[in-house]
Amino acid sequence: MIQQLINRYKRMRTERYLNQTYKCQYAFVGMGQHSLTNLYPVLHYLQVPLKYICVTSERKARLIERKFKGTKATTRLDDILNDKVVKGIFVAASPSAHFSIASRVLQSGKSLFIEKPPCQPLEQLQELIELQREFGSRVAMVGLQQRYAPAVQTLKRRLKGEQQLNYDLHYLTGAYPEGDALLDLYIHPIDLATWLFGKAEIISYLKIDKQSYILMLRHKHIVGTIELSTGHCWQDARQSLNVHTRSGSYHLVQCEVLSFIPKQAAIEGVPIEKLLTRRQSVEYLYRHNSFSPTIANNSIYTQGFFQEITTFVNAVEGKKANVLTDLQSVEPTLKLIDKIIG
Repeated sequence: MIQQLINRYKRMRTERYLNQTYKCQYAFVGMGQHSLTNLYPVLHYLQVPLKYICVTSERKARLIERKFKGTKATTRLDDILNDKVVKGIFVAASPSAHFSIASRVLQSGKSLFIEKPPCQPLEQLQELIELQREFGSRVAMVGLQQRYAPAVQTLKRRLKGEQQLNYDLHYLTGAYPEGDALLDLYIHPIDLATWLFGKAEIISYLKIDKQSYILMLRHKHIVGTIELSTGHCWQDARQSLNVHTRSGSYHLVQCEVLSFIPKQAAIEGVPIEKLLTRRQSVEYLYRHNSFSPTIANNSIYTQGFFQEITTFVNAVEGKKANVLTDLQSVEPTLKLIDKIIG
């Protein structure tokens, strides 16, 4: 009996995956290390019909057609934009080219998935929003995958019922000479703060060196500090968030572990933990399981890449999809970055 139930569950799981098919055709602009590591594997797993890959090099285009059988490689974006069969386009090119490419995609009326940053100044974001409205693109999403991470989703749900006090967020990496750390890297922790706590104003900020900052922010229901630094090392790069509420403290490490430590009771304002030695209680709300090699335990899933790609494709196909990163939703994040840039 138990074995039959197990076999039935396995069969249903397999059939559910096989029934997840997509009819529309898609294209991808760009082939850097980020997209190869985090985005293309998801497209392959989902078997998303990828008709084109667009790159800037003819030599790379030839190599792509050898590697990706059945996919056309091109150096001309117009080949994709003029193809009526293509309904959705993924863009993960050089950040400086994102606004130009995104504008042309939206003018074609096709759906757009654009990696961060979608543009540079805030004014360009408003232009993209207007283009989507004018030309009728069904979906326009920004690649800020942490919003889709299971741990972040769990934390957001838990915070809705909490009286929030303050938070501290740390994003520490090694040197970043190849680009603008504020737009390329720090957009993630800044977006995490605006996504969890809402719009913010900068109370104060200190620029520590060329690409490192300490910010103090005020949101509607909470205040927080954010440390952004490239003064550490990549081998020990880390992101951590501590949120303190009336009932206790939440601790998010990367997007891998989310825990809650309840606040100890007090008698007449005196904490019981000062009077009696008690073992601290820790509740794990989410924890990455690295033992079982399932898709849900893959870092592409825990970091949110899998869910954001699935959401985009489902939205393009007209299936049920909860889009968390539309163009308008990233406005608070880009506003903060604009203020830091000055």
